[in-house]
Amino acid sequence: QVQLVESGGGLVQAGDSLRLSCAASGRTFDSEAMGWFRQGPGTEREFVAAISWSGGRIYYADSVKGRFTISRDNAKNTVYLQMNRLKPEDTAVYFCAVGPSAQAVEDQIIGYWGPGTQVTVSS
Repeated sequence: QVQLVESGGGLVQAGDSLRLSCAASGRTFDSEAMGWFRQGPGTEREFVAAISWSGGRIYYADSVKGRFTISRDNAKNTVYLQMNRLKPEDTAVYFCAVGPSAQAVEDQIIGYWGPGTQVTVSS
């Protein structure tokens, strides 16, 4: 059974940093992309970032470009999201996702979702 488990969320102040992790288990995600989405209060789930298996293709939402960095460690089946210069509007539940390619993840063609981790940024 495939499982994605996010960690690293929490309550921080504006301008702070957080690093989210998502560990995948159940099988090895050979050649598959991983990514992050978020859903803020009263909003729809939105794309944040995606990374191909090799790390050669990376996509970001415009709202996080220059502040967030996605990376992965295939040996650990883990994807990370380094979030710097956090803003109150980054407050959301952050979800890890697996898809067939980075472009597919950006298009929300998702095979597996994690349960999410809460990130709250106070002003």
